[in-house]
Amino acid sequence: MKSTAGIAEIARAVRGGETTARHVVAAALGRIEANNERLGAFTDVLKDRAVAHAEAVDVAVQAGKKLPLAGVPFGAKNLFDIAGLRTRAGSKINRESQPAKADAALIEKLEAAGAICVGALNMGEYAYDFTGENAHDGPSRNPHDLGHMSGGSSGGSATAVAAGLVPLALGSDTNGSIRVPSSLCGLFGLKPTYGRLSRHGTFPFVASLDHLGPLARSVEDLALSYDAMQGFDEADPASIKCRSKRCRAGWSAAAPASGSPSPMAISPATPRCAR
Repeated sequence: MKSTAGIAEIARAVRGGETTARHVVAAALGRIEANNERLGAFTDVLKDRAVAHAEAVDVAVQAGKKLPLAGVPFGAKNLFDIAGLRTRAGSKINRESQPAKADAALIEKLEAAGAICVGALNMGEYAYDFTGENAHDGPSRNPHDLGHMSGGSSGGSATAVAAGLVPLALGSDTNGSIRVPSSLCGLFGLKPTYGRLSRHGTFPFVASLDHLGPLARSVEDLALSYDAMQGFDEADPASIKCRSKRCRAGWSAAAPASGSPSPMAISPATPRCAR
């Protein structure tokens, strides 16, 4: 499967038996190994975990389990807790912390839908950055021109998706940290309604302003991942209870559905429910 394949295409192929999650993840890991040194997107790669989870997804698909994101590899900005890794938040000090004991809530939700976390992504230190530069891990490069910045602070997230390493990445946005790198790297990025997605298991910047969200190459892919991550979480005090059981992302039919470069990140998807 080509490196530009999106979430919807990958999941359909895995569910339909045209390929396997194991094959998709192996290809993604190969692209990361071949390109990450020059791109600076990933700070940690979870090869063994990713392969094991991919094999479990293949077993589940063969057993008839419906997984909307079956086999989709993704990365998470390194302020998301990933079990067994130290949550860096782009800093040097945090590398002395104890490894996370569990995954962040959004990683759990994506993997429950069949997606597979393949690693942690570079970011501006403590999310205070608009450039994609990190003094400790180096810069995340704009794959369209390595001499240009990726934008921040979710720079590694944007680099990984724009370079075709993975079709989906998680980032955070307090003052533009999803929107800026999405714009500079020609992607679609979503800063959701405050409280719609759980922030449990992530390192905070400004709790009253922090949002978490996805970066992808199409609006359809954003919506698919957004739908999988929604749901009230009592562990996040800001989490919103949706009053409708049919709360899903919506977008204009006039919006591009394919991964053509966008001059700006899209505005938040409109939930089809009352808050």
